[in-house]
This record gives sequence, structure tokens and C-alpha cells, in this order.
Amino acid sequence: MIDRAAHVTDEVASLLDASNDARIQFIRSKPWVHYPKAKHIVDLIQGLPTHPRTTRMPSIAVYGDSGMGKSMIVGRFKHDQMLAFDAATADARRKFLVVELAGGPGERRLYAQILSALGAPSNPRATIVALEQTTIRLLRAVGVQVLLIDEIHNIIAGSWREQRVVLNTLRFLSNELQLSLVCFGITEAREAINGDVQLARRFDVVTLPRWKADDEFQQLVLAILRNLPLRQPSILTARGLKRILRVTEGVTSKIFRLVNEVAIQAIETGTERLTDEAIDDWRPISEEEAAFQ
Repeated sequence: MIDRAAHVTDEVASLLDASNDARIQFIRSKPWVHYPKAKHIVDLIQGLPTHPRTTRMPSIAVYGDSGMGKSMIVGRFKHDQMLAFDAATADARRKFLVVELAGGPGERRLYAQILSALGAPSNPRATIVALEQTTIRLLRAVGVQVLLIDEIHNIIAGSWREQRVVLNTLRFLSNELQLSLVCFGITEAREAINGDVQLARRFDVVTLPRWKADDEFQQLVLAILRNLPLRQPSILTARGLKRILRVTEGVTSKIFRLVNEVAIQAIETGTERLTDEAIDDWRPISEEEAAFQ
């Protein structure tokens, strides 16, 4: 029996006695790691429903390069269904709804994607007015207070007019239902959103820049290590941290992948911890990454 270990979280400590296969599967499947910068954004989003309902609700735009952890934050709200039981109506209410803005932008497509996120079929022959009314009715019935739009940068694929239509539709839904918007996208989406001045003024902007050698990066690595079911405390010095930063270019998804792959190797070899030497020995699997190395 492995005693309670201070180097991991309580959840992970309960896995230290598990088989190698089980621990490796946990590393590969864990959707969320509680690190400070992501926690700050999650806290901001979770605070939005507490704001008094008005026709001009506060909203948040989260921008960052691809791979900087936006999807991980969005996934936090997907995995937690965010359902609350309303005793007065005996209904399950959903404060948060995640919608992925996939494909080309358009008013019809946006309504269809919102209805899909609600689990409601949309009639491809329905008029825009009918889709709008159905969407509003269901969002109000479910009690959505925060609409999270992932991949907002996909509106850039459309013409200037198509972009304006999508942004106007989002502003209309926010006004009509008194709900907050949270938009996630790459930095280029900022210019498109700023094209709608009335909408842009509602957003508090949060950026996810690439990591650099500072305390925040050390806190990120520590958070990842505390979520790895390794039986021994890992020992990384400035040397190991600098190599992680250099080979990943400070991209969050690459940092997670590198550390997770080294952790899996530590389980398979029985070393049960990360070291500077293990980080030095790590090599990317794909040819593209190898060329970068």
C-alpha cells in the first residue's frame, strides 16, 4: 500500500496503487489540470452568472495562439455539465452552454449549432425567423446565462458582411436573453470582433501568451507534476525547465504532451519520477517535431 504522498493531489494519490496500465490511461485521458492561469479564467467565467441581469451583460474574450490551452478551458465547462436543479420548477437548469463555431460563418449555421448544443434538432428548411424564435425559446427555457463560443476566429473565413451578421446575432441574443458571452479564439479574431464596436465594448479581454521562463511557467509545470500518478517525487531543476520551454516553444499543449510522455516512460521503466536527464533524453515521436528538434 502506497502512503498518502505529498507530491500529488488527493485524487491522484488514490491511484498510486493502481496498475501501470491504469495509471498510463489516466495520464492520457485526464481532461483538466488545475493550473493558476487557467483557474483565473475559469473563475472569471463562473462569476458571470452572479452579475445582475441587464441588456448589456459583461462578457469575456480569451485570445491565444493555437495550442495555448483554450480548448482545455472550454472542455472544463463541457465535462462539468453545469446543471443545477431548480426546486421551484423541478427542472434541471444549465447556466453555461458551449457552442463550437465550426465551418463558415452564417446566421443559419450559428442558430443550428446552438440548437445542436442544446440537443435539439433543427429543420434545415426552417426560416431564419423560425430558427431564431426556437433558439431563444429553448435558451430561455433551459436557463442559459453564459454562452461560450469556441473557435470564434472561424468567422474570419467569411466576408465582412457575414462576419457582421454573426456578431450582430450574438449581440442580439445577449440583449434579448440577458446572457453573457465568452468567446475563445486565436489572436486574429480580435480584429473581427473589434469591428463591431458595440459588441467589443462589452468584452474584458484575456490573453494566453506563450510561456516564458518565470514563476507562472514553474507553477504550470508543478501543477502538471502534481497530477501525474508517479510514486516518487519528480526532481526538475532550472536545466530541465529550460529544456521543456525551449523544445515546446512555450506552447501549452506541447508542454503537456512532453511531460506526459516522459511520465509514461517513467512508469514503464519503473523509475517513477521525472528528472532533468529524462527530459534531456526525450525525443518527439513525429517526423515534423523531430525536424524542429
